[in-house]
Amino acid sequence: MKRFKIGYTTGVFDLFHVGHLNILKKAKEQCEFLIVGVSTDELVMEYKNKLPVISYLDRRAIIEGIKYVDKVVPQTNRDKFLAWIDLNFNVMFVGDDWKGSSLFNEVETKFNTVGVHIVYFPYTSGVSSTIVKQKIKL
Repeated sequence: MKRFKIGYTTGVFDLFHVGHLNILKKAKEQCEFLIVGVSTDELVMEYKNKLPVISYLDRRAIIEGIKYVDKVVPQTNRDKFLAWIDLNFNVMFVGDDWKGSSLFNEVETKFNTVGVHIVYFPYTSGVSSTIVKQKIKL
C-alpha cells in the first residue's frame, strides 16, 4: 500500500534529464496516481522571461510517455492551491531547492489548512536544464 492516493508535481521539464526522471520516479513510489503539471510556454515566459527550448506540446508528450506518470495537465499559473481545488490531490512533490522559498512557505500554510502534504525530494546535484544548455554551447 502506497502512502498517498493522489500525488501532484509540476515543472517546465525543458531538456528532460535524469533529475526530472528522479522526481517522477520517487513521486510515483509514494502515490497510487501521479498527476504532473507541465508549465505552458506562456507561463514560462511570464515568470522566466524566456521561452523553453522545447515547445509545451513536445514537453507534454515526453512527460506523457514516462511510465511513472498517470495524468498530465497544463500548468497555466503557479497557484498550487488552485491546482489542488481542481485536481484534489493529497500530496505535492517538490524539489528541495524550493524549500523555504516564499512561494512554498505560502503553499505549505494553505495546504496545512486542507490536509495536503508536501514532500520535498533532494535536488539531483550536477544536473539541470541550465547545465545541459551550457554544455550544448561548448
